[in-house]
Amino acid sequence: MSPTAQSPDPDAPRFRVRPPANWINDPNGPFRWRGRHHLFYQHNPDAPIHANVHWGHVSSPDLVRWEHHPIALAPTPGGPDEAGCWSGCVVDDDGVPTAVYTGVDRHHTGLGTICLARAADPDDDALAEWKPSPTPVVTGPPAGLDVVMFRDPFVFRCGGRRWALVGAGHADGTPSVLLYDCDDLADWRFAGVLVDGTGPVAAEAFGDQAVGWECPQISATAGGEWVLAVSLWDGEPYATGYLTGRLCTDGQGGLRFEARTGGRLDHGRDFYAPAVLQEADRTLMWGWSWEARERGEVERAGWAGVLTAPRVVDVHPDGALRVVPAPELELLRAAEPFVTEPGRVPLPEAYDLTVTARGLTTVSLLRSASGARLTVRMDPDEGTVTLDRGDWPRTPGTGARGAGPIMVRAPGREVRVLVDGSLFELFVDDRATVTERVYRRPDDVRELVVAGSAAAVTGWELVPPTHG
Repeated sequence: MSPTAQSPDPDAPRFRVRPPANWINDPNGPFRWRGRHHLFYQHNPDAPIHANVHWGHVSSPDLVRWEHHPIALAPTPGGPDEAGCWSGCVVDDDGVPTAVYTGVDRHHTGLGTICLARAADPDDDALAEWKPSPTPVVTGPPAGLDVVMFRDPFVFRCGGRRWALVGAGHADGTPSVLLYDCDDLADWRFAGVLVDGTGPVAAEAFGDQAVGWECPQISATAGGEWVLAVSLWDGEPYATGYLTGRLCTDGQGGLRFEARTGGRLDHGRDFYAPAVLQEADRTLMWGWSWEARERGEVERAGWAGVLTAPRVVDVHPDGALRVVPAPELELLRAAEPFVTEPGRVPLPEAYDLTVTARGLTTVSLLRSASGARLTVRMDPDEGTVTLDRGDWPRTPGTGARGAGPIMVRAPGREVRVLVDGSLFELFVDDRATVTERVYRRPDDVRELVVAGSAAAVTGWELVPPTHG
């Protein structure tokens, strides 16, 4: 089944993870348990607004059929998470799935605590019930660093030990990632600043706009490099970035991150707070795509936000990020493609389209009543791919600012486009992604037109999988 029942709302994604109604933001704690992928997310069960933060919960046998489960975490009256169960991760702690998350109490001043909640019955394949610990394992940021933002723990393994990252911002405007030794989840030791915004690679990759880094996530690659993903906070969610490099011991019982290169994790304006799952042979990533339309429209729709398609993340030999859609997404393809060569054909509401270009190629996906088109322009000679939204508006101030065309430096030879309702995800070669929300108007026409003398095109409608 799809994560939500088919909706008459043409903007509502049908095949990506979102609750049946109301608010969703950050993906939390992707976790594999007893043959299923579990995925949690920030959720307001009462309204399509960012408030009353719980953890929603879904699971899947195949990354495309998602089953909803009861709310996993809810604020505890009088507890350390009374004002919200905020972002974190899920780990296997000696056979017990354990959520490690940010708790905020009613007296908070913007600084979170680090809390634990354990699966009530580890033998329950659905992991339907969770029991929070009554006291946090970390009550606030380490002394002496003048930290004014502290949240989003992420636990990982390195050198045979368990460590955690925490997103931070300092009073002087420097963003950072803090490191903790938490081999025993009940006993955390601050182990220093892993990396901050003053490092030359980070400064060049991200600029100086961010005053805090949220949702730090780190994963190892088969080649021995590590990928560090951070969400750039400049007073509100802004954009996402990555660094690749080596994770080494620092000689003092901690770790240091030696960054090699970095860049924008997603070049679109509607992607934030990605979460990763390190598997034996790959790393999966989900992101949050927020609404880029007026508040009144969101309230009338009764839902807000969606998680992206799962992505497989790795590193190219030159250190640049490699990102491709998870292969399981092909299970959503219809039995036969709706297009196999360039031409003019109608587009379904949800589709998976690949265009390969040997020369300058323009791919049009939407046509407005005024004749404007939403296009993807591929230029292999220049090494660029440009998404131009035409006259489709987006609400100012949501995510990365502006509404103009987005140009990505890449070989420009292949673009894969995943569209599900208002969610547009572009995979440019295997080196860049662009996530945007595009809301269709009643007189817009979903139409594929590929203009170029040397292009190959294949596209499938997305349909509910028939297996199982």
